[in-house]
Amino acid sequence: MIPDLVSTVIPVFNRPLQLREAVESVLAQDYRPIEIVIVDDDSTDDTLAVARALAEQHSGIIHVATQANAGPGMAREHGRQLAQGEFIQYLDSDDILLPGKFSAQVAALRFNPDADVAYGITYFRDSDGTLVNEPHKDTGKNISTMFPAFLVSRWWETATPLYRSSVCDAAGPWTDLSLEEDWEYDCRIAATGGKLVWCPVPVSEHRDHSGGRLSRGTSLDQRRMRQRSRSHELILGHAFRAGLQGTPEMQRFARELFLLSRQCGAAGLPVESRQLFELSKQASGAKRGRGLDFGLYRIGTVLVGWKLMGRLSGWLDGLRN
Repeated sequence: MIPDLVSTVIPVFNRPLQLREAVESVLAQDYRPIEIVIVDDDSTDDTLAVARALAEQHSGIIHVATQANAGPGMAREHGRQLAQGEFIQYLDSDDILLPGKFSAQVAALRFNPDADVAYGITYFRDSDGTLVNEPHKDTGKNISTMFPAFLVSRWWETATPLYRSSVCDAAGPWTDLSLEEDWEYDCRIAATGGKLVWCPVPVSEHRDHSGGRLSRGTSLDQRRMRQRSRSHELILGHAFRAGLQGTPEMQRFARELFLLSRQCGAAGLPVESRQLFELSKQASGAKRGRGLDFGLYRIGTVLVGWKLMGRLSGWLDGLRN
């Protein structure tokens, strides 16, 4: 680990133009020293050539690694293993950092030695290029710890935080999940304590676009639902280790598990549906887990099966809405 160095890890797959913009936003930071680790996830276009050209132009700052296609989480982990900085910045190739991000967040971490992560305000730019000029999600709020809020939702984007590399080491490696892998990772960091310091300045821009995104899909996509099932199981484990049993956030997450159980059933995934159902009962607590809704739903699965019960539940939800 090199003191003061900020290492930016950029996973990329088939985004040559956006990669240039992401890299330029890092190079434009007024903070030094920095390094950029680009991990090409087996692109099939000229992305790798663009990455190598950038490395030639900025020798000693930009490093390029490659891997067989394994998704963003494994690409970030590959980059993390190569990163040498005291601080870690993850940056998706379709987002950008805003000027002054590193200066503000490094200074905040220096001034608050107990904090593990610094974050600031992220803005959202929609697919037609319009910038929404207000804080995206909850990045405009001063929140002191990652848990319990992160159990409800991932209330920032990948580019928002700056981590101490020590907390990333303590959390361990990224998983091979390709959906909700970032939420699971942050909940793992949250389970270590996850103390935050907020910088009330704009630090990044999250950009929507018409290109491919792994996060897009439907609840009937079996591959997608398997990924979500696994991520939620891991997140629940992190929350239990953090002692969040009985909190309002845990109760809300339990309801999400129940919904996801029904969706997995409707998608034709009975194993995942049953597992999530049991996890939802566990997260709800002993008394709530014996509730009438759980009992009736379980009887329904015995009578008609997990798939049909999931579809019937979705149909009823649609009628109520």
